[in-house]
Amino acid sequence: MIRIYTTPSCSSCRKVKAWFKEQGIPFIEKNIFVSTLNENELKEILMKSENGTEDIIATKSKIVKESGIDINSMTVKELIAFIKENPSILKRPIMVDDRRIQVGYNPEEIRVFIPHAKRLAEWACKHQECPKFDKCDVAKEEKC
Repeated sequence: MIRIYTTPSCSSCRKVKAWFKEQGIPFIEKNIFVSTLNENELKEILMKSENGTEDIIATKSKIVKESGIDINSMTVKELIAFIKENPSILKRPIMVDDRRIQVGYNPEEIRVFIPHAKRLAEWACKHQECPKFDKCDVAKEEKC
């Protein structure tokens, strides 16, 4: 199941949620200000980040600047504790599934979360050429 870490005031978070709903892809939303991220969630996010903290930490955030902390010199345990105390330092939205992570809303990159069968149907059908496209049951991998 895809998890989307969000905040209420984030316009990119709203775009991502709308996109997933439009695609019919189920997800679990976790508001990082209401639901404290646990250590395992944070470790998973860090492990799946290709560029480590650079991908997920807003180093220009007020908290990072005011604290004078060097994120890159922190141990994983220190970093996790700091994020738990200051969740607003996370870039948003963060989308995580069993294999990957994506940070922010990018209309092209987000397509990796479309189920494989649906992507094949899109590729094979081209919306205008396939009147059954919206009626295809991608879960059963029906052909248009």
